[in-house]
Amino acid sequence: MISTGIGTDNIDIVLNELDALVNIDFQHKVVKSELTSLDIVRIGTSGAVQTDVEMGSILASEYGVGFDALMQFYQKPYDEIELNIQQALIRYFPQLSLKPYVAGAGERLLDRIAFDLPKGMTLTAPGFYAPQGRCLRSDNTIPDLIPLVNSFKHNNFRLTNLEMETAGIYALAKMFGHQALSVNAILASRVAGEFSPNPEAVVEKAIQLVLERI
Repeated sequence: MISTGIGTDNIDIVLNELDALVNIDFQHKVVKSELTSLDIVRIGTSGAVQTDVEMGSILASEYGVGFDALMQFYQKPYDEIELNIQQALIRYFPQLSLKPYVAGAGERLLDRIAFDLPKGMTLTAPGFYAPQGRCLRSDNTIPDLIPLVNSFKHNNFRLTNLEMETAGIYALAKMFGHQALSVNAILASRVAGEFSPNPEAVVEKAIQLVLERI
C-alpha cells in the first residue's frame, strides 16, 4: 500500500517509479527483456456530479477523463471507445485550451473487484478550486462547470464523479501495460451541495471492500 499525494503530478512520479522498480534493470540501466504487469488499485475520495450517484456509495471508475495536462507529454495508446469519448468531450468543452484525455480501467480488475459496484466515468481535475467549479475570490473561466459536467452525454456515457488522480493512473497504467482500477468513496454531491456526515466510515468501507477482494 502506498500514498500518492493529491493530483496527477504526483501520479506521474509514482507510476513511473513503480514501473521502473519491476521493469528496469538498475544494475545495467536497461529495460528488462521480460516485462512485469502490475495490478494498481486506487482507493480515494470523490464528489458525485449526478444526482443518482448516492452519497456514501462506493463507485468504480470504468473510464477516467483527464482535464489536466499530464498526457500532453506522453504518447498514450487509445482504443476506439476512448477516442470517440475524447472527440465528444472536445466538442462539448470548447472552453478548454488543452485536449482532454480518456483511459479505461483494467478489465480484469474491474471484473474481479468491482463486479457488483456501480460504475461510472470519472473526471480528473488539475486542481481543487476553479478546476472543480469552486470559487472563493476567483473569476473562473468556466463558471458553470458543474452543470456542464452534469449534462455531458455521449452514447451511454456520462460523467459521474470528480476527483484528481484517476485519469492519470489509468492512462499511464495503460501506456506501461499495467492493470489499474479506481475505487471512489463518494463523500459529496456537487449538484446538491451536500456532504457526507460520516466520511471516515465511507472511506473505511471502500478500503475494507478492496482488501477483501484483492
